[in-house]
Amino acid sequence: MIEYIPSGDSAFLLRFGHIISEEINQQVRAYFIALNNCKIEGIIECIPSYTDLLVIYNPIVIQYKQLLLQLKQVAQQMHSIQIPAAQTVEIPVCYGNEFGEDMHTVMDHTGLNEQEIIKVHSQISYLVYMLGFTPGFCYLGGMNPQIATPRKSVPSQKIVAGSVGIAAQQTGIYPIDSPGGWQVIGRTPLRLFDPNRKPEFLIQAGDYLQFKPISIDEYHQLNEHE
Repeated sequence: MIEYIPSGDSAFLLRFGHIISEEINQQVRAYFIALNNCKIEGIIECIPSYTDLLVIYNPIVIQYKQLLLQLKQVAQQMHSIQIPAAQTVEIPVCYGNEFGEDMHTVMDHTGLNEQEIIKVHSQISYLVYMLGFTPGFCYLGGMNPQIATPRKSVPSQKIVAGSVGIAAQQTGIYPIDSPGGWQVIGRTPLRLFDPNRKPEFLIQAGDYLQFKPISIDEYHQLNEHE
């Protein structure tokens, strides 16, 4: 059951559920594809998240009641949508050392040593639920709660692009230099976002992500080719 929630005078928030799950996220993606296929005049942008889809529209082009009716009609089509097959993107990560400035914080909180944290973190294939915060920042699901660690009490003013972090029961990668409060445990030499590349984003919502531990030497070798 989709909730259609007005959000200001030029947006609708479509809510598909209240918990983070692959099933609900699949519904968001199916509706997103169906809506794009319909090409409703007046819709400016659609922004998917874990459980919701924000639809931004121009109220001069299409009125509230008219759009609501069309959005409900789109819902009838979403069950026939074929969602593209997901790809798995391998992300090489150099854990610890100078690239994992908060590894000891995670060790202290979890009671695990560095190698145990690396093993737990890299053995899961993570679903990319959404992109946001900064260009290409991927929000991942499925992290083992064994390594869950609270955010920093005081965010860092600058976290280097490629840093892999943990915040509560989530993990993610900073695609550009930016402030942030996640506990950094490693870094990848890959560029998740490059405005001069096509496509600009290395990872897309709906992909799966697999971390692969690498050495410092391997990091520098790969970094030279990026």
